[in-house]
Amino acid sequence: MSRTFNGTISLDIRDSEPDWEAFLDAKAPKDAPNVLVILYDDTGQAAWSPYGGRIEMPTLDRLAKNGLTYTQWHTTSVCSPTRSCFLTGRNHHSNGFGTIAESAAGFPGYAGHIPPENATIATVLRDAGWSTFWVGKNHNVPVDAFDIGANRKHWPLGLGYDRFYGFIGGETNQWYPELIEDNHFVQQPYMPEEGYHFSRDIVDKAIGFIRDTRQSRADKPWYLWLCPGANHAPHHAPQEYIDKYKGKFDDGYDAYRTWVLARMIEKGILPDGTALTPFNPMSDGTFVEADGVRPWDTLSADEKRLFSRMAEVYAAFSEYTDVQIGRLVDYLEESGQLDNTLILYCADNGASGEGSPDGSVNENRFFNGYPDDIESNLAMIDRLGSPDTYNHYPTGWAVAFSTPYRMFKRYSQYAGGTCDPLVVHWPKGIKARGEVRNQYHHCTDIVPTILECCGIRFPDVVEGVKQAPLHGVSMRYSFDDAGTPTRKETQYYEMLSTRGIWHKGWKAATEHGPMINTGKFDQDRWQLFHTDEDRAEAHDLADRHPEKVKELAALWLAEAEKYNALPLNDYGVVGIHSLEYKVAPPEDGRYVYYPGTTEVPEASAARTLGASFKILAEVEFTADSQGVVVSQGSRFGGYTLFVKDDKLNFVYNFLGIPPEQKLAGPVPAPGKHVVGVEFKKASISEKNETLGTTTLYVDDEAIGSADMRTNSGHYSLAGEGLAVGYDSGDPVSKEYPPGFPFKGGRVIKVIYDVADDAYIDIERRFAAALARD
Repeated sequence: MSRTFNGTISLDIRDSEPDWEAFLDAKAPKDAPNVLVILYDDTGQAAWSPYGGRIEMPTLDRLAKNGLTYTQWHTTSVCSPTRSCFLTGRNHHSNGFGTIAESAAGFPGYAGHIPPENATIATVLRDAGWSTFWVGKNHNVPVDAFDIGANRKHWPLGLGYDRFYGFIGGETNQWYPELIEDNHFVQQPYMPEEGYHFSRDIVDKAIGFIRDTRQSRADKPWYLWLCPGANHAPHHAPQEYIDKYKGKFDDGYDAYRTWVLARMIEKGILPDGTALTPFNPMSDGTFVEADGVRPWDTLSADEKRLFSRMAEVYAAFSEYTDVQIGRLVDYLEESGQLDNTLILYCADNGASGEGSPDGSVNENRFFNGYPDDIESNLAMIDRLGSPDTYNHYPTGWAVAFSTPYRMFKRYSQYAGGTCDPLVVHWPKGIKARGEVRNQYHHCTDIVPTILECCGIRFPDVVEGVKQAPLHGVSMRYSFDDAGTPTRKETQYYEMLSTRGIWHKGWKAATEHGPMINTGKFDQDRWQLFHTDEDRAEAHDLADRHPEKVKELAALWLAEAEKYNALPLNDYGVVGIHSLEYKVAPPEDGRYVYYPGTTEVPEASAARTLGASFKILAEVEFTADSQGVVVSQGSRFGGYTLFVKDDKLNFVYNFLGIPPEQKLAGPVPAPGKHVVGVEFKKASISEKNETLGTTTLYVDDEAIGSADMRTNSGHYSLAGEGLAVGYDSGDPVSKEYPPGFPFKGGRVIKVIYDVADDAYIDIERRFAAALARD
């Protein structure tokens, strides 16, 4: 922040007076607090122990007993959009994050680009004298800026953070994360067999960032945004934590809802008389099929055993991460910083239903529109939570952990998707201890709250750009007055075409599921709930108060137009893929990649999903050659061309479903050769598999051919990109260890040819268009 020079400048420095204050960094107000924001993923209000849930959260319990627990704090219902509100204090569509980064579309409310008039809180606090750090999940880098050649202005350091360590996509493998430090990719510091887990790593890094700044500037406050991968899939946890929960969810998700509701009422989270909502939320008892819940008493004994184990792993993941965060809180206490650190501990949306009604050992199936099945899940029951799985519990637990509300993540019209835990702890700034707060609030209110607590006003102009007003209200008024009315009046909701609006104690919600590909938005029925009296949104009053429904529906449309929430999109997984950003292919459809370079993210790489392709590698072989020539993805979806034991191998790992699809032949004689594969697409199946024939080549000779199925949607949301000369992150094939760099000879270059398919998938685009008729 520039300041006026108040010194004097003469011809001779002897006659001049310097003014260092014009150039030094601003100083925060005296006794300004540190700020620690802890933002979990995918956690319904009924999951954690401070709210009555069965998942033990010792660190959060400690903070809640000495702080405040909020019961009506809300989010957007999905990751990236909520996080954008934490960044700017504006509504998610105004930030360009009407959906997650990976499914951005080219409209103002959905492009994934935060506009300059919505400067971040990190920029404001940094310029006001705070150190600013971000560790863990990002998910707010636009998908067109994921790659190493992109402009970095939308990466964390470009958004006002002094340091960053974590991953930039929607999720990552907790055992083999795709890591970025500041503005560059880095390798994980050690392996799972040595005790590595992402939750542990990011807390180590967070403590290090704070210690570094305190050593040189002991009086400078800091702001740290700590975003674990928990509780997003994959649910990965150390075995001792998984074993701790053995049998604790054997009564099933139906029983859990009844049990936890009583506990929530007892703790004052919900008022007496709160009712359970139905599993299926629409007035006619229907639901989006993929999000349905299988009643517990209809399950087989094996299914109950499997589903219980999946909940145990989720609970272990959550608690293990909380224990790691406890190490950070312990450090703050030992170093005398805890009392004047404002801590906000919360989650970004309700529990996730992305595990399907049957659960999943590979959540990537969901993002490829491929069905899960009980048989493959049961086969991995003893490996859940380990590096061998990418697991997610079934939809029944998503509803249970979002008790007593309807549905879960993605459903923005219901509290099951938006009503989340929030605990605030600040001993120096809050007199109350261990109390509950019932005021209605939203994630847009976090930035105003932090600014008021820090004694900072959001500037009218940031970096030369006039700023849009904040859309939230500060919650500080509620810190020491439990009974004061909420100062928030209106909050609209929209996600994947689900719509809702809360206004002065009333809530209207559309009966429209996410990603169902029907359109007909003007024909949707609106439900009506009086949330001041019916916190669970259990009783639909639309037929009794048609004028209130009409009023709120009109108010929703006005808010939607004001904040860039249009156009509505319910295309579904397949249809959304057709709108996603993809780098335009070269005119000849050819890409050239070289070894010794950073991996290329999926959105920027040659498109081999749902398409025909050729991969040709120029390699200099020796008698000792071995290692990966080129790879993309992981064991949960990807392909790899590699040399091992005198064999040239191509493996396509279709969504981690065994067996690996493989072609193999003899390694060429020493010298330079062109080796590679060609996949010729024949069709896309009802299961969204791309079917066709793969042929393995050495020079001009075909040395093997087989029918294969390939991914149609994504290789991974975890970020494993296209890598030349090695395999990044979790290996694609079980036949080699992590990395497996090419040795003995050299990879000269790799050429991809997608000219025959060049990103145009006529079948799927035509199907998406027909679905609207």
